[in-house]
Amino acid sequence: MAVHQHSHRSPGFPLSLRRNRAGAASAVSEGLHTHTARARALASLRVLTGFVFLWAFLDKAFGLGYATASGKGWTDGGSPTKGFLSSVAAGPMQSTFHAWAGDAWADWLFMLGLLGIGVAVMTGVALRPAAVAGTAMLALMWLAEWPPAKHLSNGSPSMSTNPFADYHLIYAAALVAVAAAGAGATWGLGRLWARLPIVRDHTWLR
Repeated sequence: MAVHQHSHRSPGFPLSLRRNRAGAASAVSEGLHTHTARARALASLRVLTGFVFLWAFLDKAFGLGYATASGKGWTDGGSPTKGFLSSVAAGPMQSTFHAWAGDAWADWLFMLGLLGIGVAVMTGVALRPAAVAGTAMLALMWLAEWPPAKHLSNGSPSMSTNPFADYHLIYAAALVAVAAAGAGATWGLGRLWARLPIVRDHTWLR
């Protein structure tokens, strides 16, 4: 009697293939979710940081009653730099800041900087120039407050909470981070901005 052996397909291979495909799909889905969450987190940081600058401009321009008293705004004839710079009482640039306080060029440069940086960062365009300008502005403000000082020039305590890493450095780091990550594409106009011919030819404008 002839015995015929019938070949049987192993059920293991298709099942393994299905599992591998399911695992790959899950990994891709998880990767997309992580990318989306990261993009949204950076976009949130971008919008909030931009609002810090834009709000400072609005309050100083119109005297909204917060840091700038009502009726003391720039549009009312007040100076957005005089009060702050004339009160600098520590640091190596104390006399320089006193000389700049209230000058028209300082007022215009400061206010245009606040407005430009705020609008650019909130809308997600020109993040690299905004990061450079914002970091320079924050560095000057850091020098004006001079956190390393324990005492002011009159001998009173400076009340500095940290000799180095104050909020100016945190804001500067946030500006650099969102610019480096190209965070203008999510909840912003970054993609449209990047398509402009001048921006394509000069990537430092992104």
